[in-house]
This record gives sequence, structure tokens and C-alpha cells, in this order.
Amino acid sequence: MSHSSGLRADPRRRLACGLLGALALAGLAACKQDAGSAPSPQVPQVEVITASTTTVPDEPEFIGQAEASRPVEIRSQVTGLIKAVLYQEGRDVKKGDRLYQIDPVPFQAAAASAKAKIAQAEAKVVQAKQDLARVKPLLAEQAVSQKDVDDAVAEDLSSKAALQGAKADLMKAQFDLDNTLITAPIDGLIERTRYYEGRLVSAQTDLLTMVHRVDPMYVVVSIPETFILKRRHDIEEKRITHPGVYQLRGEMMLLDGTTYPHEGVLDLMEPGLRTETGARVVRITIPNPKRELLPGQFVKVKFKGDTKPNVVLIPQRAVLQGPQGPFVYVVGPDEHVQMRPVKASVWQGNQWLIDDGIQAGDRVVVNGLMKIGPGALVKAVPVGEAPPATASPSGAPKQG
Repeated sequence: MSHSSGLRADPRRRLACGLLGALALAGLAACKQDAGSAPSPQVPQVEVITASTTTVPDEPEFIGQAEASRPVEIRSQVTGLIKAVLYQEGRDVKKGDRLYQIDPVPFQAAAASAKAKIAQAEAKVVQAKQDLARVKPLLAEQAVSQKDVDDAVAEDLSSKAALQGAKADLMKAQFDLDNTLITAPIDGLIERTRYYEGRLVSAQTDLLTMVHRVDPMYVVVSIPETFILKRRHDIEEKRITHPGVYQLRGEMMLLDGTTYPHEGVLDLMEPGLRTETGARVVRITIPNPKRELLPGQFVKVKFKGDTKPNVVLIPQRAVLQGPQGPFVYVVGPDEHVQMRPVKASVWQGNQWLIDDGIQAGDRVVVNGLMKIGPGALVKAVPVGEAPPATASPSGAPKQG
């Protein structure tokens, strides 16, 4: 019984073994098929811009210092005692405003004395004229000598000269008297007084105060000689278009970073360099109606008017930094990436101005920089035209 049962079981065992072998062969074949159908690596896609030339402003910046357009010294024209200080220190004054009163009494006396001397001189003129008129007819009658006539003529001329001298003395006395009242010669901002009531001041010697005209203001800038030489060479080589020195304008930036609301004009360039600094000084005149600029204040000056033609601008993100300096990736005609060293000089907004390394027509990579390297094959598309990334398929179960 047992022997015949084992024989009957052999066909089932053989069938099971056959099925297992078939499955194993099928799995091996499937593995070989999967291994043979592995997809080839995808070509990375990058976004590029095509470089072109343009004209951009060339606006060098320097530090300047504001100063009053008219700093006027206030001194007394006469020697005397200060009787009164008539202004409020540190305020605006108008031309003709009263500033100081020098004690006028000595000068009033001098003017009165000069007037009296004029009256005396006028009387002598009348007397001399009458004497001359009397002696002239007597000469013909030989009642007087020629010397008497000559003396009368001389006295007449002398009295007239004395009268002119007396009038000059009165003019000087009146001038001194008028100048005992010191007034503002210009509109401006006045400093504190250096002398007060009771102080004896000397004519044209003691500085009483200063008045500063602060509208308009001057901004003085020192331009280094090295910059001047390079600028001149760039203009000669047509790398800079220059309208002329006195066509330039000045934009001011205050030290807190705000831009001053008015532009100035360059109105003076000193003819030579200053030996102590090796710089050439230029002056900008700028409106200052609200007194925002004060004498001595430092500002940043941007000179506007020059332009730089035929330059290439590329986005800042396209310029990378390598061991040898800045470089960009350029896609060549064969769609392979080239690493191109560049000379990036200044920023223009969010772009670099490229002085060397890129020509008009070059395709510069701006997006996808982390996916590529020198020599890589890429698919270049213009910036902004790359298709959106496709979403990965979801793992939701099919409904059926």
C-alpha cells in the first residue's frame, strides 16, 4: 500500500517542480529584460540670455563737503565801543537788517564839527572873492601893486580849496557816523557774536561775526589725479561719451542714505592740482531752500551726464566666483557648456557691467547653474520660456 501510494505521488511532485522551474526561468528572463531597457540619462535644461550691447550712464561717485556760497565777515568800519548787539544769534537775517550799534556820540560830534568848518570856509570864500573884486580895478589906477592883486587871487583860490577840504572832512565824518550802525550785507544765516556790549573794537580788525549765504550752497569735491588721467584716456578712446565738464550735474546723497531732492550743476574746476593732495577741486552749486545742507556737511556726490556706449550687461546671478576670479557659463553652438572668465566692473541695478569676456550674441546661462559644468551637453532655452516642471504621479489606487 505504501509503495503504490509513493508511486502515485511522483507525478504531482514532478508537476510542482516543473512549475517552479518555469517561474524561475520567467523571473530570470524578466530581470534580463529590465536590465537591458534602462533609460539613458536626461540632458539638463538651462535658461540663457543672449548678450547684447547697450549704452548706460557712467556716474562716478566721490565724497564732497558743503560750504556756504558766500561767507561774509562782519567787521566794524570805525573804531569805537559796541553799544548794542541787535540780532538773534544763529538765525536767518535779511540784507539791511541791523546787527550792531557802535556808540555814535563821538562821530556825531565829529560830523557837527565838520559842518561848522564848512560854514567858516564858505565865509572865507565870500571874503576872498570880495577882496579880489576890490583890488582889481585899483591896479589900473596904480592905487595898488601887482603883488596886492596876486595875493588877493591866491587868497581866493586858497579859500575855495579850504572849502573843498572841509566838505571832504564832513563826508568822512558822515561816513563814520553812518557806519556806527552795522547792517547785514546779504541774506543768510548768521553766527553767534564774538563781542558784546561795552567792547572796544578796532576798525577793519576785529571780526564781530559771520553771515553765510546757504541758498544756494556749494559742494566742493576733490578728484584724484589717477581718476582724471584714466577718464581722459577713456574719452579719447571713445569708451566714455563726455558732453563737457560744465554740462555735468551732481546728485547728492546724505550720510543717512537719503537722496537730496535737488540736483546741482558743476560751475567751477580749478585750473591745477593741489600740491598737498594731488587732486583737482571742482565745485557744484546746488539749491538749498529748506536749509537741509549746512556748511561743513559731508555728502556723497554722483556726477551725471557721461555715458558708456557698447557695453554688455548680464544678471548678477549669472556671474560666479572661481579660484581664478569671476566667470560665467556660456552655451556654445554645439550646445556644450563653456566656462568663460569675465571682467565685471560695476553694478547697474541688479546687473553686472562686463568689460571683457562676453561678446554680443553669446548665450549666457542664468538659471540651472548647479546642474552643469564645463563641457556638459545642455538644452538651452531663453530665460522665462522653460516649461513648468511636471508633477510626479500620485499613488492613489485606481477605481474600478
